[in-house]
Amino acid sequence: MLNPNFSFTEERSSRRVFLGRAAQGLGKVALASLLSPSLLSAAVAAQTKAKDKDKWTGVVNPFHYPPKAKRVIWLTMAGGPSHLETFDYKPKLAEMHGQPMPESFTKGKQIAQLQGAKLVCYGPQHKFKRFGKSEAEICDLFPQIGSVMDQICLVRSMTTDAINHDPAHMFMNTGSQIAGRPSMGSWAVYGLGCEAEELPGFVVLTSLGKGGQNQPIAARQWAAGLLPSRFQGVHLRGKGDPVLYLGNPAGVSRDQQRDVVQAVNKINAKYDAIADDPEIATRIAQYEMAFKMQASVPELMETKKEPQTVFDLYGCQPGDGSFASNCLLARRLAERGVRFIQLYHKDWDHHGGLKDGIALKAAEVDRACMALITDLKQRGMLEDTLIVWAGEFGRTPMSQGGDGRDHHNAGFSVWLCGGGIRPGTVYGSTDELGYSAVENVVDVHDLHASMLKLLGIEHTKLSVKFQGLDIRLTGIAGKVIDGILT
Repeated sequence: MLNPNFSFTEERSSRRVFLGRAAQGLGKVALASLLSPSLLSAAVAAQTKAKDKDKWTGVVNPFHYPPKAKRVIWLTMAGGPSHLETFDYKPKLAEMHGQPMPESFTKGKQIAQLQGAKLVCYGPQHKFKRFGKSEAEICDLFPQIGSVMDQICLVRSMTTDAINHDPAHMFMNTGSQIAGRPSMGSWAVYGLGCEAEELPGFVVLTSLGKGGQNQPIAARQWAAGLLPSRFQGVHLRGKGDPVLYLGNPAGVSRDQQRDVVQAVNKINAKYDAIADDPEIATRIAQYEMAFKMQASVPELMETKKEPQTVFDLYGCQPGDGSFASNCLLARRLAERGVRFIQLYHKDWDHHGGLKDGIALKAAEVDRACMALITDLKQRGMLEDTLIVWAGEFGRTPMSQGGDGRDHHNAGFSVWLCGGGIRPGTVYGSTDELGYSAVENVVDVHDLHASMLKLLGIEHTKLSVKFQGLDIRLTGIAGKVIDGILT
């Protein structure tokens, strides 16, 4: 017999929702986990639901620490730059160039593509020079970065768990080699929200340069993972249309587009009342953001109004898609309140042709990095902007193919600058051949914990419940690197 209270709108509810509501107690939890593990992110769903109708202000309220940085600009050198030709000079390695690599360094250690090969020491391919009052010794291919070295903290003892590109990017971005975990940018926006009204909280820009090795960077590197998808990074193209299909179709006015967005969102809201799915609320918010971006993104990308002195500083032309141009866009995004900005510059994977390859990449990023630091400082923004320069791993002290270096995860260099970072500091070191970090060893979880603290977040307290576990960026590890913080 048909239930007189039956509503045909209820029939449109998904089987998952029907069963989820019908089950009770532990049975409900077990059934939900089988049907959709994301349903166990109850806290995320509730918070998203409560805030999606308004501006997302984050779940960390109040701050766990007084924040020293409001935003992050992460400069990712994709491919794994060699620390031995950039920021970590090893005269002993130069002395042993061409000699067998001592087995005491490598026996039983993880080696990527050199496993079973004859291991030969490969000395630094470029000269190094001391810069600044700190007299930090870095490769002379980076004179512009050297000119601002007293504002930088150089970490020479970085390590990572991964030794191949994609899992290493995954680990550096998410703290896990398992796909599906939220990226650092997603965690930052989820935790703190975003000041930008008409731009996403997390923006990604990519560039290639002249090396030509267009090694792909998967979009999952800036995904929201188990967080609602509204927290994923938005990839803006630095050349051409910044976002495909963002503009109105021919003959459609902005008012007409507004009507469409409102109508679609009303339909979604009605279905949301039935299905109770946080992703529907996310969809509503993303339609609204896309509509706002139709006006805000063209204005953001219109850099021609910048004075010529700015282009001279960065060494770029308006909209040329270069790393330098993306650094300028990063400053403009930071000015507009974007919380997390990540730049990928590709082609650092020098298995061969290392000497010329490093010189080429250095020329593409050296001035731009200096310009970004200088520009932010001149505008009074460096003190609350955290800049991170890092690859996914380093390179071996041993040669590969005679003129290159293989992947290496036991010791490499990164540098940080700005909001809350101790300037003019060299932290940690590798052994005399640059193989392993030996002093003040830093891993990826430590780096993430320190970045979160600078943003005002205690890394052990930013978590979401997923499949019965408390998932966090730093996993069950991570310690704040006090020696690099002010």
